This record gives sequence, structure tokens and C-alpha cells, in this order.
Amino acid sequence: MAKPRDEKLTIPEVIEEIGVPRSTFYRWRQLRKGPRAIKLPNGSVRIRRSELDRWMETLEESA
Repeated sequence: MAKPRDEKLTIPEVIEEIGVPRSTFYRWRQLRKGPRAIKLPNGSVRIRRSELDRWMETLEESA
């Protein structure tokens, strides 16, 4: 069985999912505190679903 391709999310999709303002997300990118991203030759940015999930897991606090 073929492995499903890792979905590539746009910045609007990511900020809607995590619920932060666009400016906050861009500040995190500038400070290198956000999820790793792919910058396409046309300047568009995509974030792999697996990278967003991994990044979110790193933010979880242990109880």
C-alpha cells in the first residue's frame, strides 16, 4: 500500500487551525519559534502537516 503524501498547509490554514493572529505567526517565524516551513520559488510558504503536528507536540506541557 502506498504511503499517503504529507499534506502541505498554507499559512492561512495553519493560523486558523492553531488560532493565532497572522502577525503572531509571522513573528514566530521571524524568531524561529514556529514550525519549520517550505518556501517555494514563487515566495509562497507551506508547512507540512507532520511538521505542524510535531511542533505542537513540543509545546505540550507535562502534567
